[in-house]
Amino acid sequence: MFNTIEINRIELTIMGVKFSDLKTLESTANALGSNMFEGFKPTQKGIEIIRDYVTGKISLPELVTFAKQKAYV
Repeated sequence: MFNTIEINRIELTIMGVKFSDLKTLESTANALGSNMFEGFKPTQKGIEIIRDYVTGKISLPELVTFAKQKAYV
């Protein structure tokens, strides 16, 4: 099954989550697409976590911890 998410390249948002620039938005959208292909259902919190990882705000170990805790739900 194919699911879509709202991406606004003008306002730099994915599902209402704001991004600082188009490059970061596109990197995050690509990461989301790959994960969605594997069955991930994105939430705003999940998008924020991926955005923060892509921008270096959180580390890989922190990302793994969030995933284990299912903090993205």
